[in-house]
Amino acid sequence: MLNLDTHVLLAVAADRLTRQEQSLLRRVPRWGISAIVLWEMEMLHRKGRIRYSVDDPEVAALLATVHIWPIDTQVCLCLRDLDFRSDPADEIIAATSLAHRVPLVTRDARLRRSRVVRFA
Repeated sequence: MLNLDTHVLLAVAADRLTRQEQSLLRRVPRWGISAIVLWEMEMLHRKGRIRYSVDDPEVAALLATVHIWPIDTQVCLCLRDLDFRSDPADEIIAATSLAHRVPLVTRDARLRRSRVVRFA
């Protein structure tokens, strides 16, 4: 299982994955996202920064295939273990990987510098 951040999930929806990401997601076909990814997508859509909304047919079909982890006590406690500070959505996404012991797939350089989060 992999934890996809918002931008990687959007790249899946838009068919804009890098070759390396395509290969990885084919090798590990079970994906999950933090529930905050849904919120972040809606905020980006509302601001006009992305075309997709969570109720667009393509996105809804994609979301039906991924596991959605809730923001629960375990995730919130894992925020303490992070070795970086970022926007709250990114921190929750990273903490979700820690809480559920799954690698994070992200393009975000700030997150990728973490020594505690495992990356795919």
